[in-house]
Amino acid sequence: MSDVDREELLAELLEQLIVQSRDGRMPDLERTARDHPELAGELRELWATAMIAEDFVQFSSDPIAPTVVLDGSMIRDTVDFDQSKQFGDYELLEEIGRGGMGVVFRARQVSLDRIVAIKMILGGGLASAADVARFRAEAESAARLSHPHIVPVYEVGEISGQPYFSMKYIEGTTLAKRLSDGPLPPREVAELLLPVAEAIAEAHRQGVLHRDVKPSNILVDSEGRTYVTDFGLAKRIATDAEGSDEGAFSGITATGAILGTPGYMSPEQAAGRRGKVTAATDIYGLGALLYAMLTGRAPFQAASPLDAVMLVLEQDPLPPRVLNRRVDSDLEMIALKCLQKPTELRYASAADLAADLSSFLVGEPIAARSSHFSQVITRAFRETHHAAVLENWGLLWMLHSLVLIVLCLVTNWFQWQHVTSRLPYLALWGVGLGTWALIFWNLRHRAGPVTFVERQIAHVWAGSMIVSTGLYCVEWILGLPVLQLSPVLGLVSGMVFLVKGGILSGTFYVQALALFATAAAMAWLQSVSRATGMVNLEISLFGVVSAACFFFPGLKYYRQRVRQQSGR
Repeated sequence: MSDVDREELLAELLEQLIVQSRDGRMPDLERTARDHPELAGELRELWATAMIAEDFVQFSSDPIAPTVVLDGSMIRDTVDFDQSKQFGDYELLEEIGRGGMGVVFRARQVSLDRIVAIKMILGGGLASAADVARFRAEAESAARLSHPHIVPVYEVGEISGQPYFSMKYIEGTTLAKRLSDGPLPPREVAELLLPVAEAIAEAHRQGVLHRDVKPSNILVDSEGRTYVTDFGLAKRIATDAEGSDEGAFSGITATGAILGTPGYMSPEQAAGRRGKVTAATDIYGLGALLYAMLTGRAPFQAASPLDAVMLVLEQDPLPPRVLNRRVDSDLEMIALKCLQKPTELRYASAADLAADLSSFLVGEPIAARSSHFSQVITRAFRETHHAAVLENWGLLWMLHSLVLIVLCLVTNWFQWQHVTSRLPYLALWGVGLGTWALIFWNLRHRAGPVTFVERQIAHVWAGSMIVSTGLYCVEWILGLPVLQLSPVLGLVSGMVFLVKGGILSGTFYVQALALFATAAAMAWLQSVSRATGMVNLEISLFGVVSAACFFFPGLKYYRQRVRQQSGR
């Protein structure tokens, strides 16, 4: 098969799977892979990527960052009425905005003789049931909120099959248009953002998450006052009066849908079904908004929405002062605290963020600079935003622990049999680990595309395996007895978990300490064995400890993956 034929067949098979998914059928990826084994690997990787890309369906012309509705529904780009005609009690004057789901008009309400803004769903009578439900959810979410800096809803209704709601008309512009000219002065940034943070805090108290805080959803009137609008992605949560918000999310979006604007969305939104959206999501959005006001751009920019989502998941934003040297250090600190990927490292509430902005405006110290001992410990032992990749490694780590146990027990058996030649040990560890590494990596590839972080961890792990085998060669060059350098295995493995602790989860520091201690214990056992002639158990000790270090985290993340899959 030529390369051209191969690419055409891949494209055809992928299109068939996507069509099945769009039609509501369950795509049989495994059967397709079995029917075309020569394309199985590429097909799995392309399918995993396509399932993320399929969520991106509609863009707007936001000058700071395009609005994207990422839940897979098709958006119609027409309205089913003539703008020159009367629309119920409203006279439509001009179109003033258009997004992924609705179109907004400036209108005159005839009965009250007042200018209002009317939002209507795109597509009118042709809109899907999901579109209509989402539109009504936006109207209900906005209508239940009362705050001077949230655009109030006047009326919600339907005329000739066209759902609509009317709002207060804000004479002015959007923050996105203000930022098209570049970043704003520090004090103006805080003065504009403070009312927004207070409005979001009030929305949270009333049980509503916005989930799409960005410059184009902030209106600025002619007197410089800011208002929060567009609750199209809003979601209800339980308030304190209603009980715990655990499991209380309700809405009409599909479980696991990716919702938001890529450059501004939080990691938990970008993670889809893996992420838990809470009030911390809006705090991240406020931080992204602050970042844009300080730098003139979103925290993450990329050539495509999919690339931006991957940046949100894997990278940290550049410090604002790298992009704009005039950024105030306190505002930079506030922004970066909001943009922490672990939710517990952000502000506890939008009200706390608002309090820090108030402190900045009156020249008082900000809370973002405080560093209590408990916060230091939390940061040291928390999971990073990269830890989710371990769900792909859970079962493989459990298998790896079994491989380690077998290798170490067989090595000890060689010792008990008084095998002094290096070749059996070299063959066992070189061939054994090499073969398992190939199997491991092949199994991992079957689970989907390998991320950048996984490649980093794989390189560190591969280096440790090379050292494990290379020690036999070093012993031979130095003329040392076989396995005399075996305590180094504990040090090398401890180093591997130390790296994992920094990249993936601080809990791996415990495994690193255990393996470093194991290296010392192995050296002591070796000296005792030489002095007394007792059987040397150092390799078995290393096998048990290192296997446990892989098995228990593997079990944790394997169970986590099973729970994720069962919840789909």
